[in-house]
Amino acid sequence: MQQSTGFNLLSFNGKMKVLHLSWMVFFVSFFVWFNHAPMLGAIAASLDISMSEVKTLLILNVALTIPARVVIGMLTDKYGPRIVYAALLITCSIPCFMFAAATTFEQAAIARFALGFIGAGFVVGIRMVSEWFPANELGIAEGIYGGWGNFGSAAAAMSLPVIAVLFGGEDGWRYAIAVTGVISILFGIIWFFNVRDTPKGSTYFKPKKVGAMEVTSKGDFVLLLVMKIPMYAALALLSWKLSDSDANLISSNFVLGVYGVLILLYLYEVYKTFDINKAIFKQPVPESER
Repeated sequence: MQQSTGFNLLSFNGKMKVLHLSWMVFFVSFFVWFNHAPMLGAIAASLDISMSEVKTLLILNVALTIPARVVIGMLTDKYGPRIVYAALLITCSIPCFMFAAATTFEQAAIARFALGFIGAGFVVGIRMVSEWFPANELGIAEGIYGGWGNFGSAAAAMSLPVIAVLFGGEDGWRYAIAVTGVISILFGIIWFFNVRDTPKGSTYFKPKKVGAMEVTSKGDFVLLLVMKIPMYAALALLSWKLSDSDANLISSNFVLGVYGVLILLYLYEVYKTFDINKAIFKQPVPESER
């Protein structure tokens, strides 16, 4: 597969084929991620849940995306966007089908929480596009990727209620949700067999060390640790929200356990980050190499 020259949006060869497939799988990611939003009324009636529980589903739908993007980013660095995005789309079809088959609020909540992982697909496509386009075309390529991809949520809002009506009955929303799961699997397969991580002849560079980001100064080391705190704080806040009187999905004791786990995970991240970057404390990296 030779990388074509120029930027022809109507082309479906070389780098343009990769760009089009990238925004398509990102589009599908958002299509699946927000497949419940336009049918919340029917879902609430079918599962006999309150408006506070509906709001909880909305929170859970985005909760896991914060840490998921970190994890998926690390996996992309190690295995490449071709394998990771295909695996993400196919794997996330499982909680999609789980949500379609849910009969209780708890089942729906678990499925929506797991589906938050598909929102991490954004970072995979960004890496893929950056591998295929030169610096003078990268901005517009990523703009097309992000713009058309984000349209997936709007497409879900416009099309899924129609699909639900076509299936008919009070379970129409279930069939519409299940359809998005099938689409996710199909595009995962299409992506896997039609792209490669880099243009022919190029090398996909992987980090020398895996487990934490490499930095080049003590100041950056401290900044990196500080930047990790909001993610853990957001997860702690979510846990508290799920235990309040409105949601009441988990117990107060369970929340305390979650706080403890989050603290331990952060301490482990501090240790891992230091282990990866301990060389900078012995010998500073020259300014020109930072």
